[in-house]
Amino acid sequence: MSEVVVGIDLGTTNSEVAAWVGGGGLGRVEVLGPPEGRILPSCVGLTPSGELLVGRPARNQLLLYPERTVKSIKRKMGQDVQVALGDQSFTPQELSALILRHLVEVAAQSLGERPARAVITVPAYFSDAQRQATREAGALAGLEVARILNEPTAASLAYGGDGGRRTLMVYDLGGGTFDVSIVRIEGEVTEVLASHGNNQLGGDDFDLLLAERLARRFQDEHGIDLRQGHAAAWSRLFWAAEEAKRRLSDEPYAVVREEALVTRDGRALHLEHELSREDYEGLIAPLVESTLQSVSHALDDAGLKPRQLDGILLVGGSTRTPLVARVLEQRTGLQPRHEVHPELCVALGAGVLASRVAGHDVERVLVDVSPYSFGPSHLGERGGALYPHCYSPIIRRNTPLPVTRTERYFTVYPEQTSVELRIYQGDDPDALRNILVGDFRVTGLTPRDGEPIEVLCRMGLGMDGMLEVAAIEKHTGKSKQVTIAHALAPKSEAEVQAAKDRLRRLYSSGAVHGTFEGGASDEEAALDLAGAGRHEVSDGDLEAPEDQPEESALPAAEAHGLVERSRSMLSRMHEQDREEAVELHEAIESALAGGDAAALAESCRALRELLFFVEGR
Repeated sequence: MSEVVVGIDLGTTNSEVAAWVGGGGLGRVEVLGPPEGRILPSCVGLTPSGELLVGRPARNQLLLYPERTVKSIKRKMGQDVQVALGDQSFTPQELSALILRHLVEVAAQSLGERPARAVITVPAYFSDAQRQATREAGALAGLEVARILNEPTAASLAYGGDGGRRTLMVYDLGGGTFDVSIVRIEGEVTEVLASHGNNQLGGDDFDLLLAERLARRFQDEHGIDLRQGHAAAWSRLFWAAEEAKRRLSDEPYAVVREEALVTRDGRALHLEHELSREDYEGLIAPLVESTLQSVSHALDDAGLKPRQLDGILLVGGSTRTPLVARVLEQRTGLQPRHEVHPELCVALGAGVLASRVAGHDVERVLVDVSPYSFGPSHLGERGGALYPHCYSPIIRRNTPLPVTRTERYFTVYPEQTSVELRIYQGDDPDALRNILVGDFRVTGLTPRDGEPIEVLCRMGLGMDGMLEVAAIEKHTGKSKQVTIAHALAPKSEAEVQAAKDRLRRLYSSGAVHGTFEGGASDEEAALDLAGAGRHEVSDGDLEAPEDQPEESALPAAEAHGLVERSRSMLSRMHEQDREEAVELHEAIESALAGGDAAALAESCRALRELLFFVEGR
């Protein structure tokens, strides 16, 4: 029987413990503890009555009794200091030992056996004194520290590899600190080439910015500054900001409702305020941008350019903020990986090494992720012109399951009363090259004084392969939902061919439309995707008024887009197809110039059909 060895992420803001669970070929590395208690806040406190608090209870009393609570003790590891906790004093090692003892108890309850050995992680930049202090904390907690493991190395262990040589960036943005490391992995050897960071930057700073915004809103409404002399109310506001931050990682809006924050003249004063993701990202953008300086420093120290990286691993709960991945992708050209839980990634990596020390054969953490991307078609720019069948996934490939994501859309025309969403599976930016998995219509949208109508598209994908898609009118709550079964099942050749045949019929019938100019009918209306700067528009095919001929539903913008798309593919065409395409380009331009709607519709139909066959080769 193998001995029990645990892996521990002793973090600045949160800590976790992981170990090998199960037997035989069914075993795997897991973070231990109940689902709601696997992440332990790295806080220690003493109540006024002298009771010891560790974890969430200590964090809850932090703003009420800051003199009796300690957080972020990791920053003092290796220093010869005493830290006051009420009327008592402790060394950083002793306070860290209290956190470690709590994690040992969690492990003992989960495993049925108290672990005696542990692998404990530290930042790559930790000095010898800080590493020795971590070993001492482990000894004070009754643990034999089998290994001290660098956090970026732990993250790379959690992801595993193919045995080849890889150079990775580990971007670790936690609650209290930020660091970035460039690591090189070859076989069983992981080498840290360079590290940089800021030990005074993390998600807590994001929370503070949101809390201050909420406090200003309350002050504007009621004339009371909750930051001054209202410790309990400020504490509630701070935690409400943290919860809003978490929701805004997956949702475009978060509503903060806090009742009876304070009273005035015997009357309770409340706060209700809606935050948008754009508002939040605007607040934190300067802080996220500042991390890119550390990224540049680390790359320079390693003597590398972004193009020489094989990947980026996201670590730390604050990397859930979509802005983080977006700016990294813009700066490096690489799409960051996040299929391992960012808050648990380091603990899981420590658990991998701990399992190896205990004699288990484990290469990497097993995670359930979506093997495909899913999202709706939308209007966007391709080849310098608007094209109504662009594709922007809401759920991206390799996202951990289960997952729920929401993006917001706006109708282009206030009078639009119905919307049809087409949901695709795939990664090609052209929706028509992906697989259509379902479509549905929402009717009865409510016009709002000439303003575009906001519609939320929410997608949820479970481990059972069921894809739930809902369209919700934000103002009224009107919605429609569809369930797409077996969304994760591989598509057979027959299913793929059936999808292509369906699209070909759409092309031939001219039923695929999308217009973007004023005065349009419902047939011509589309949805504007506003998620990041309102730079895209979602495609919506809606019912046209009965007295309007179908030919008039084809806009000039779409015709120009179709021609530009065709021109970008001329080099791929056989000579005969190329000649036909050029003739059709001329026919479309002539029909546009002469205002001949029937000729325009026929020429566009023929060009669509030609492109369908060219793209299918």
